[in-house]
Amino acid sequence: MTSPSKLHDQVRVAYSAVATSPADNRLFACGRQLAEDLLYPKELLDSLPASSVEAFCGVGNVSLYANIKSADVVLDVGCGAGLDTLVAARRAARVIGVDFSPAMIVRAQSGLLQAGLAHKVTLLEAEAQSLPLAEASIDVAMVNGLFNLNPFREQAFQELARVLRPGGALYVSELILKEPLEAQAMSNWFT
Repeated sequence: MTSPSKLHDQVRVAYSAVATSPADNRLFACGRQLAEDLLYPKELLDSLPASSVEAFCGVGNVSLYANIKSADVVLDVGCGAGLDTLVAARRAARVIGVDFSPAMIVRAQSGLLQAGLAHKVTLLEAEAQSLPLAEASIDVAMVNGLFNLNPFREQAFQELARVLRPGGALYVSELILKEPLEAQAMSNWFT
């Protein structure tokens, strides 16, 4: 069995590879087709920078159903290439995107610059289980497919609870297994 730290590092390598070259990814669905399958409107995707759409790796459309008000400070944990960050930035006062992959942060920053939204967004390279944010500083937090491959999910939930303001909201899209994965399926991911 892979240790939690080793699994965490393997996931970082896999997602960094998608950030660097999404067209070469063969591990999991990503990109525009995945976003369309998850019901992001085609018109919305057309209005976003291709660099953010082509490396999208979410599991749901969390930024579309999150109740974001114009004065809110929004946190996008596991922001990846920045698709949900961009969607939230169009509605919120400020967005903080956090990802543990330096390559994803670079890709997200490129998308923000192309969209003209860099002034509303701060991107941070950090772990979900150790957020570099003040206590009770966030109105709305979004997570789109981070917990399923994070062996430190309990600490990540504790961090989200710490940074959310009283009355703040957490919106999560996540994969849930109905039964354990076969060993072969797991080994296909990280060989």
